Amino acid sequence: MELLVASAIGILTMGGLYLTLRMRTFPVILGVSLLTYAVNVFLFASGRLTVGAPPILRDGVETYTDPLPQALVLTAIVISFGMTAVVVMISLGAFLGSDDDHVDDQPESTNSNAGEPS
Repeated sequence: MELLVASAIGILTMGGLYLTLRMRTFPVILGVSLLTYAVNVFLFASGRLTVGAPPILRDGVETYTDPLPQALVLTAIVISFGMTAVVVMISLGAFLGSDDDHVDDQPESTNSNAGEPS
């Protein structure tokens, strides 16, 4: 079980980094989302992988699941939704302003006499 979760975290991280380095706005958004999912799975797995155990220690229960990683993951999910919405709006504004979705575009020169001697 741990090997499967570790492999999933690695694959999500690898895919997220690859898409983030593509230098286009939509793949960057998908890459950041995949990295967010990888962090969420990592946080969830940090509380030990326990199947069928209650999240809170009760009387007569020997094993339980730590509720702190679950709360951290829920908070991270809400933050990632907000962050994704902000990044989508910024990239949409940049795309509509320049009609290009490259992340590394150079600004155009406003000086029309740049190459001519004065």
